[in-house]
Amino acid sequence: MGVVNVTPDSFSDGGLSFAADAAVAQGLALLEQGADIVDVGGESTRPGAARPPVEEELRRVLPVVRELAAAGAIVSVDTMRAEVAARALDVGARLVNDVSGGLADPAMLPLMARAGTPYVLMHWRGHSAGMQANAVYDDVVTDILDELRLRIEAGLEAGIAPGCLVVDPGLGFAKTPAHNWEVLGRLGDVVALGHPVLVGASRKSFLGSLLADPATGQPRPARLRDAATTAVSVLASARGVWCLRVHDVASTADAVRVTARWGIEVAAVDAAASAGSPLG
Repeated sequence: MGVVNVTPDSFSDGGLSFAADAAVAQGLALLEQGADIVDVGGESTRPGAARPPVEEELRRVLPVVRELAAAGAIVSVDTMRAEVAARALDVGARLVNDVSGGLADPAMLPLMARAGTPYVLMHWRGHSAGMQANAVYDDVVTDILDELRLRIEAGLEAGIAPGCLVVDPGLGFAKTPAHNWEVLGRLGDVVALGHPVLVGASRKSFLGSLLADPATGQPRPARLRDAATTAVSVLASARGVWCLRVHDVASTADAVRVTARWGIEVAAVDAAASAGSPLG
């Protein structure tokens, strides 16, 4: 999943794709790099970000979704608002990526039940302006799993088909760097929920903190975190993650292909060894 931020204040690209024509060009470039899905969002969810009015979010995303869908792209709309999701689906979006998991807008789950399209529900504990105050857990992974189960149940009770639900553990959302690493270390537990898993680690601040300049302590700038993102993507794909949401598609696509090919060989060697064993 390639990221197209149609926002003036994204943490990762500083509004480079804010204009509609630039956003469409970026989406087409991501497709050429190997993206399977292009994720178009008009609201920044970086920590501390203010929400745009719904009219502004619609103005930002609809022309981009329309043009990319017309060009043959599988387009996801990244929104917490049912109105934006509905309008985006009307102009060609085929997936809704809701970082609030249906908590920000009570109309979202009923809409997705009617639409019958894939729906990503993320672990969420409040809007960006104050979410980091909620980064308090007894056991971060256990708590996330319990809260994701509640959102899955809510989606199913609203009438969303089980096969349409995708879960996202929400790296960076109401989580400290240490929390993010714990989640990544136990991704298998998230996969075990039984729904496809999306992971969005791309260029996030916990990577910048890990790669901070040893002399100054300054975090690695967002646009210089792509190699680290690729490493996370490879490890996540090996854990059975369905989709990786990234800014730099080319490096991730190449790395995941290599990982998958290597996995085929390892599986073949293991199968041969098992067949030749007295226990095989």
